[in-house]
Amino acid sequence: MKKIIILLLALSASSMSIAAGDSFVNEKAHNNIRSTDSLRRGAKTYMNYCMGCHSMNFQRYNRVAKDLDLTEDEMMESLVLTDAKFVDKMEIAMTEEQGNKWFGKAGPDLTVIAKARGVDWLFSYLVNFYQDEKQANGWNNLTLPNAAMPHILWEMQGIQKANFVVETDKDGNEHEVFKNFDQIAEGSMSQEEYRDTVRDLVNFLDYSSEPAKLIRMSYAPWVLLFVSIFTFLAYMLKVNYFRDVH
Repeated sequence: MKKIIILLLALSASSMSIAAGDSFVNEKAHNNIRSTDSLRRGAKTYMNYCMGCHSMNFQRYNRVAKDLDLTEDEMMESLVLTDAKFVDKMEIAMTEEQGNKWFGKAGPDLTVIAKARGVDWLFSYLVNFYQDEKQANGWNNLTLPNAAMPHILWEMQGIQKANFVVETDKDGNEHEVFKNFDQIAEGSMSQEEYRDTVRDLVNFLDYSSEPAKLIRMSYAPWVLLFVSIFTFLAYMLKVNYFRDVH
């Protein structure tokens, strides 16, 4: 628990430190953590596209299987792409030193990224990549400018180019403002299908940041029912006590 708190604080601090430089283009995630099908699709996308560089050191395969109603065989055959065991943590082979050497910056652990950044930020980040030849990796991002991460989902979304216009503020300073995207290469999915895929991925990240949320939400109707019955009984008791009070 202490490690999780430290990681969450570190990610939050990182988020605050770059906030001033973000040209955040907001899109709502509208994810639904209660949808098991969405969580399964998101887990599959994560395992196939994200886990090569991003670990989930505070999550275990068997816990994910339990929460997503998957058997051990279904989990190991469909989602686990390494020789990891069912009870193992969702770790990756790449070390931080290797990540820094190969990519300039190691990919962060994503166990609690949805808590640190928020689901809307994550959704916007994953749909706002665009081609930028000025960047070393060939990509840039409206939500997090000059991000070290390349667009790993470009084959799904396709390639888009960002158009900017120069505007002058009230102090006479000129700055670029995002106008729109031009689709210069089609992906394997339509834009709506791609957003649905990203929504599922963000949904899985939201779940992973707090798996106990599913348990709390399953108990919520019963708690509300208990409170309702208790309130009714308390009211009837009050009526009985004060029946003879004038």
